[in-house]
Amino acid sequence: MINRLLNKMDRLRQSNEKAFCAFLTCGYPALKRTADYALGFQEAGVDIIEFGYPFSDPLADGPTIQFSSQKALQKGVTLAGVMKMLTGLRKKGLTIPAVFFSYYNPILAYGANRFVVDAVKAGFDAVLVPDLPPEEELDFAASCRKHGLCRIHLIAPTTPPARARSLAQASEGFIYYVSLKGVTGARAKIPKDIHQHLRRLKKMTKKPVLIGFGVSKTVQAKALSAISDGVIVGSAIVEKIRESKGSQGPVLKYIREMVCAAKKG
Repeated sequence: MINRLLNKMDRLRQSNEKAFCAFLTCGYPALKRTADYALGFQEAGVDIIEFGYPFSDPLADGPTIQFSSQKALQKGVTLAGVMKMLTGLRKKGLTIPAVFFSYYNPILAYGANRFVVDAVKAGFDAVLVPDLPPEEELDFAASCRKHGLCRIHLIAPTTPPARARSLAQASEGFIYYVSLKGVTGARAKIPKDIHQHLRRLKKMTKKPVLIGFGVSKTVQAKALSAISDGVIVGSAIVEKIRESKGSQGPVLKYIREMVCAAKKG
């Protein structure tokens, strides 16, 4: 079976088109609403959806995603429930790639190999585990390769060159470049030295590089996609969902505007 993420990134590159990846916290404001948003995002032109599994002690997430995760956990979201949600979404016509974002503790508790098998069966195409470095993921990575689940790695502005090369080599589908020092969350400005960091990274690898963390405005999406292969938007989407108080319209309007901006980059 062809991996949807690899196929999508190849097609985007061949057509010289930028990728737009949207983040959703599974279970916020409810699991059914997550599914509704996913289908709406696909219709609005989103290329990839990153489904974030809520965790009580995140390392990389700022206040916005922490808030959404806490609310989702209070509603009893489980890994089995998320798998069931995506299975249903695939049956309803979700065809775009799905990335599973989680810290390793929930995966370990579920059973790492069981997780990989169930994730692929449900329709996930890749996994991103920010607290699982390549040196510690040997068995997990072997299971992912066996079952065709891509592993995405993060590279930050503070990542040493040798480390960046290693992470770039290990990352599959695309490389997630962290635009700033710090946790997730919308930012008014993007660091001025990001061009320099991207040029350095692009010399190390030919793999697609998507930029995330802090992207919240159309002007940012356009500027960052111009120097990369696309952008990832998370906290700003979660905040729009929170502000909309259950109404999908304002969220989808924002998504369409951001997709348009990124594609014009």
